[in-house]
Amino acid sequence: MRIGLFTRKNHTTSSFRVILLGFLALILLGALILTLPVCSRDGTATTFADALFTSVSAACVTGLVVHDTATHWSLLGQIVILLLIQIGGLGVITVAVTFFRLSGRRISLAQRNMMQQSISAPQVGGIVRRTGFLLRISLCTEFGGMLLLLPVFARDFGFAKGLWYSLFHAVSAFCNAGFDLMGEREPFSSLTGYADNAWVNCVIMTLIILGGIGFLVWEDLRQNGLRVRRYRLQTKLVLITSAFLIVVPAGLFFLLEYCDLPLGQRVLASLFQSVTTRTAGFNTTDLTKLSEPAILQMIALMLVGGSPGSTAGGMKTTTLAVLVLAGVTVFRRRDDVECFRRRIGQDVIRNAGTIFFLYLMLFAVGSASLSRAEGLPLLTCMFETGSAVGTVGLTLGITPALHPCSRIVLMLLMFLGRVGALTLVYALLPGGKNPPGRKPQEPVTVG
Repeated sequence: MRIGLFTRKNHTTSSFRVILLGFLALILLGALILTLPVCSRDGTATTFADALFTSVSAACVTGLVVHDTATHWSLLGQIVILLLIQIGGLGVITVAVTFFRLSGRRISLAQRNMMQQSISAPQVGGIVRRTGFLLRISLCTEFGGMLLLLPVFARDFGFAKGLWYSLFHAVSAFCNAGFDLMGEREPFSSLTGYADNAWVNCVIMTLIILGGIGFLVWEDLRQNGLRVRRYRLQTKLVLITSAFLIVVPAGLFFLLEYCDLPLGQRVLASLFQSVTTRTAGFNTTDLTKLSEPAILQMIALMLVGGSPGSTAGGMKTTTLAVLVLAGVTVFRRRDDVECFRRRIGQDVIRNAGTIFFLYLMLFAVGSASLSRAEGLPLLTCMFETGSAVGTVGLTLGITPALHPCSRIVLMLLMFLGRVGALTLVYALLPGGKNPPGRKPQEPVTVG
């Protein structure tokens, strides 16, 4: 079907390119601003390489940093970082088209198509309404998180600074960014000073979860309330997979790690690391003291990430769910992949397999490159690479000391992890037409 001079396929390809260019423009603008002397605390210009890394990390809601956010950047620099996090979390296209709409201009079909791709909506219809809902729930949740954090931070830092700290950490947590301002106590300390504060832990975890389950899930919950049977299949998969990836790893952390902590703090630490590992980037304990099995578990969680249409990165919970269901179907020797009395299409299964393969390739190549270039243990580099491609931001402390080439690798991984590897492929490669007819089928043995 043609729309004007362009086909729908051309519109889709153009949308992917606009999304890529939008993120690149945001990153470059943020980097140029952060190089200004007024953005640093000591009034000296930050090198473009450091500013670019910070801008990529903020716009891609990752949290890996080469300078401590609180001690290096001035208030203006921190505001720039927060704006990059907010725009990157909501999506460049979403924010841009919203301002376009506020100006009173009509939203074209091409712009609606870009909005659909930006938030992973199932269809173009109702996309403007969905985007408005996305913005409302995001701002209201962040404001609520700020109010909940304010009593603690106002007590510890004074009202004015506490208000700013509450806003910054609420936005950073909801957008799953992992940037923090706790470096004034100890550089790169994240939330370790609040490891035993149940209130701060619970508020931050709640914001991370709300930002990571996806706006389409929130829309479904708003429309159907507790009528679970009416939920979309995607909503059910997201909720079940997310719950599993929180509860089971938390139990493993509790049983295998933090044995020297009091019971209450041990429960908090186990639950917090399970939640934050899937793209949030905060930490309440020293990650360098974790055992190798715990680090491997965190790497796996980082690669999975959040859910489609959310502020989180990674290959997404639904990708994992579809692959598991496809495996179960093979084990049971059935033809169709089914779940909750619904059949999952072959195109979805192919996309899930492709996404899984692309993320594993990026992860493997990035890990090997860092280990080779830096002469560091492979497991340490796997953690850093998984944190980058999953847009998590957790680190074992090696990021600030990395060579420029290694930083470029991490920046590329953060960018691809945020926009999606398939988005890059679709943007760069033209869509081919299906050949007429179907070729003869011949069996191939696998496994």
